[in-house]
Amino acid sequence: MITKVELLIALRYLRTKNKEGFISIVSAFSLVGIALGVATLIIVMSVMAGYEMQLISKILGINGHITISAVQGDIKNFKELKKKISQIEHVEYTAPIIMAQAMINSESGSSKGVLVRGIDGRDLEKKPAMGSLTSINEFNSYKNNEGIFIGKTMAREMMLGVGDYVKLIAPKVDNLAFGMVPRIKTFKVVGIFDVGMYEYNSNSIFMPLQYAQLFFEHKGSATDLEVVIDHPRYLEFVKRDINSIIDSRLRVVDWTAANQSLMAALRVERNVMFLILMLIILIAAFNIISSLIMLVQDKKKSIAILRTIGMKKISILRIFVICGSIIGITGTFLGAIIGILFTIYIEQIRQFLESMTGQIIFDPIIYFLTTLPAEFSVTSTIIIVATSLLLSFLATIHPAWKAASVMPAVALRYE
Repeated sequence: MITKVELLIALRYLRTKNKEGFISIVSAFSLVGIALGVATLIIVMSVMAGYEMQLISKILGINGHITISAVQGDIKNFKELKKKISQIEHVEYTAPIIMAQAMINSESGSSKGVLVRGIDGRDLEKKPAMGSLTSINEFNSYKNNEGIFIGKTMAREMMLGVGDYVKLIAPKVDNLAFGMVPRIKTFKVVGIFDVGMYEYNSNSIFMPLQYAQLFFEHKGSATDLEVVIDHPRYLEFVKRDINSIIDSRLRVVDWTAANQSLMAALRVERNVMFLILMLIILIAAFNIISSLIMLVQDKKKSIAILRTIGMKKISILRIFVICGSIIGITGTFLGAIIGILFTIYIEQIRQFLESMTGQIIFDPIIYFLTTLPAEFSVTSTIIIVATSLLLSFLATIHPAWKAASVMPAVALRYE
């Protein structure tokens, strides 16, 4: 049990004096090092967790949890299959889609390759990422087969707006009397969406299913069936039920398998970053050892006097454990506060730094998302704080033991 006397002596040893200035500076650097390490670790882990969650939500906001496609060709009986799958427990809805590549040309003369997603307007409206991206009038126009939706980035790059017309060129040709000509059709842009993910905003077009079936020559069929479930934890159960009602001509792929390499890379990166940044705290802990060893050397005479007047070894040990723990605890909680505040206001900080420096810190082309995400995790923060406190405590043991081992007769021999 720590006594009041031990606490007061420990606090006195930590006070700055002229001849102990260097020791105090080393202690201050140790505190700052732990604070920076804890803050950096909380910020980085929050950003990586937020990035992963946002990326998954954007992927699932556009794509289904499960995709059913034909091993060869199209799904001919998609209406019957859709009805059967919709009756499976935990399935919210099933949407037939046409997935195809095309070339888009605008009136300004710009062109680029795009991924066209042919989907019925009622199914498109149910997608989480699409529910609030356009107005009711734009959705009604889409449902009435009046035109297509394009991404915000694509619209900006090609100088397009709602009401403009574009030409789509399919990778198919029509055999006419005067020769082979590409399949070209003009479409009206009735809506511009922004799902917060650069890849979709830049390269995706949503087209009414009937248009897509005619334009890409998939009459009465669909290339895929997207299945959306009420919660990802039921994924395996729904997959099992779907496999029981389809034949070998169809294959089932869930979103985790489709994005397996991406998810694995994110997990590996998160774990590696945790280990690397933990080294900052470890280095600061070594600074605590250095400062305490120097403090013990400087306070040998005081330790000897305390021992002479009757203080026990365990009390001396606790005094120096308290000295190191104060540095570790103060640095850890200061770093935690900085890390949490930085995480909360990270997007505003990013925008401020970009406006001040003129440099793009979080490029959506590289990171896929248009905003810098951060997801504060109580569990992760507790682990970081607990690890930092443990390392700080362990760093005090050796110097404290050396202090408790000081022999009064040896220390006061030449006094």
